[in-house]
Amino acid sequence: MRLVFFTGLETINTLLCENGSCCQMDIIDEQKPMLRFLAVMTASSMIGLQGYTILFNNYAVDLVGLNGQEVGIIQSVRELPGFLALLAVFLLLLIKEHRLSAISIALLGIGTGITGFFPSYGGIAFTTLVMSFGFHYYETTNQSLTLQYFSTSAAPIVFGRLRSLAAVSSIVSGVLIWFLSLFMNYRNIFLVIGSLVFAVGIWGLFQDPTHLNIPPQRQRMVLRRKYSLFYLLTFLSGARRQIFMVFSIFLLVKMFHFSVREMTLLFIINNLIAWFMNPLIGRAIVRFGERKVSSIEYAGVIVIFIAYAFTTSKLLVSLMYMVDSLLFNFSVSLRTYFQKMGDKQDISSSMAVGFTINHIAAVFLPALGGYLWMIDYRIPFLVGGALGVLSLIAAQWMRVPGVAEKGAG
Repeated sequence: MRLVFFTGLETINTLLCENGSCCQMDIIDEQKPMLRFLAVMTASSMIGLQGYTILFNNYAVDLVGLNGQEVGIIQSVRELPGFLALLAVFLLLLIKEHRLSAISIALLGIGTGITGFFPSYGGIAFTTLVMSFGFHYYETTNQSLTLQYFSTSAAPIVFGRLRSLAAVSSIVSGVLIWFLSLFMNYRNIFLVIGSLVFAVGIWGLFQDPTHLNIPPQRQRMVLRRKYSLFYLLTFLSGARRQIFMVFSIFLLVKMFHFSVREMTLLFIINNLIAWFMNPLIGRAIVRFGERKVSSIEYAGVIVIFIAYAFTTSKLLVSLMYMVDSLLFNFSVSLRTYFQKMGDKQDISSSMAVGFTINHIAAVFLPALGGYLWMIDYRIPFLVGGALGVLSLIAAQWMRVPGVAEKGAG
């Protein structure tokens, strides 16, 4: 993959081409500005998010002195903007979607950059909320713009390449923080990372990667009965995501006594795997279709959660954690499924609604799962396995047109 990474204000020239070809995709010239725009925005969003995530726990505990309950509440605050993602539909009445993307990145940079200046419980809650609004609203517009501007044959591969870039950016963020930590305190590291991300957001405000050859989007919230399967699978995916984020990592640390170095190594390995595999996942969706790829994902989820519940092997649980992380990337198939069966004018609104549905479980599942953990730590994972069974059954109703319609590309 020929990739010129965005450094300072330089441009990413090519994201998707290998050996001079474009991987079976019909990306014409008018689509390339959007591709470059999304690549730069995606890289900066992951640098900001991972930078904040890597620093958060040490900063919150070591410097601010937060307890477990306070950290848990802040994590709930972090998910609130995802739950409110449907509000993006109303913001699009006032501002163009690509401009909202750039503003979201700038907001992510601001929230990250000012964190070190608010070393208190309320201060961290506030900066987390600002950062999270930026990240979640960018993710909403990123999904929408990709589905609008790229054809049904190109979109899965574009999603795969963008996720591959995100994995590389996560590693870059970790390396950058390690280097900065040699001679900077928390406040200055947050400020450097946030300033870089903010600069990219400002750059994005002066870009116009759009063109008129795409269907106009309905400027209102859209809920349709024919999208019920998409809504259901999105909700189940969000619930599974919460179990993974809250309890799988806790399992590794609490029950298997993983050290910080071991967790860091797993983080690096997961991102390296994602960097290599995401483009292949995109191609698999094009070749085999959304139903088969989603079925593989949900069958894998069932096996993984059962293994989490009953294994006593540190090696096996490590492997399951890596596979679990990889399977998250299969969720691209849900978005491309909607692209093929939904109305083109509903993409923007439906991605925002879907993002909100995906975060419904974040409101109650961590607290409920914590209660169940206290009864028996296996219960949350068995619930996750049951969610996998429901998802696998529901996925069998995924149907797309026999001949995929071409998108704007």
